Amino acid sequence: MAKVGIFFGSSSGVTRGAAELLADEIKGAELIDMEEDFDGIEQFEDFDVLILGSSTWGQGDPQRDWVDPLYDLSNDRPDLSGKKVAFFGAGDQKTHGEHFLSALGKMHDLFVSLGAEAYGYIPTTGYEYEFSLAEREGKFCGLGIDDVNQEDLTEERVTLWASQLKSEIGL
Repeated sequence: MAKVGIFFGSSSGVTRGAAELLADEIKGAELIDMEEDFDGIEQFEDFDVLILGSSTWGQGDPQRDWVDPLYDLSNDRPDLSGKKVAFFGAGDQKTHGEHFLSALGKMHDLFVSLGAEAYGYIPTTGYEYEFSLAEREGKFCGLGIDDVNQEDLTEERVTLWASQLKSEIGL
């Protein structure tokens, strides 16, 4: 059975909430809070599947708890071949629609450039935004959560996405 790590950074609690819902759906997954539990990029080696969560800040940047790990990954360039990755995160598609979920796109591009194989693409239908670095041919490269404008959809979206990951990755 694949060892699954759900790594997340969360300032407002939205990404944490989604991570906890995912852990409920993906039995045996380990939750790693980037602020409290993350020890270094070597920790990624302990898992076969990395489910990575971040909100989008500023000009489409990942949540602050991801800054140092992403910098280390960019500089150290570890080989992540054989790792399966999926991305999820929070954003506000109306107030910050010009960079909605762009952090996921940045993280996706880095992890894929290091050899990881990405899963969990979802259609962009049902979202209203101007631009996103997470968009790939009509799909997001991960699950988008918008608790500001669509809080009533969060639990269902997480549950459906977890089922999709179980099927795609074989969890």
